[in-house]
Amino acid sequence: MFTLERGGIIITHHFEAKAHELAHALLPLRSCPFVCEDFKIEDAKAVIAEAYKAESTTKTLILGAKSFTIPAQNALLKILEEPPPHIVFILLSPTKSTFLPTILSRMALHIEPNTRLYEPLELSLRHLDLAHLFGFVKAHDKLKKHEAKALVEQLFHHAVYHEKYPLSTRQLEGFDKAFRLIELNARTQTLLVMLLMNFLKESLRDR
Repeated sequence: MFTLERGGIIITHHFEAKAHELAHALLPLRSCPFVCEDFKIEDAKAVIAEAYKAESTTKTLILGAKSFTIPAQNALLKILEEPPPHIVFILLSPTKSTFLPTILSRMALHIEPNTRLYEPLELSLRHLDLAHLFGFVKAHDKLKKHEAKALVEQLFHHAVYHEKYPLSTRQLEGFDKAFRLIELNARTQTLLVMLLMNFLKESLRDR
């Protein structure tokens, strides 16, 4: 569960206003907002440098942006998982799809009202077979880039929140790789097969 004291990710359409609201709510404790349109690797380096400044009381680093680049997220992954003493992270963005699954899986998530929620898919990842895998891929093989990104996000949401699937490291890395392939304009068919095969192997092993 998300709390200010423990930090996490907040999905909100008003990330700039939310950053200021949080900074005020955290007083008298110190907070450092890092708010921009596109959070890049240089922003991540600035955050890491700030995080490693020794603190005797809690300091909250508030990172807000419309999008977080993959290199920036990869740079932040270790420090988000093992923050220095007295450091708390809060990440803000309008959509979950900007975050890599490896980050989403490590931080508490709060979705503000009126922010997009995903319905469960007509697909059972726990009981996946080849027929359902290829049927799903065929039904979604001609998506545009933004549609493919939304679908991969929906698959992740479906696995974690609807099926309560305990994602393995391999499966989390598969989601990360799928997002990277989308950015490289890979075919939707290719990335969906790659992603779902990780679930098919688990499903077959459990039978």
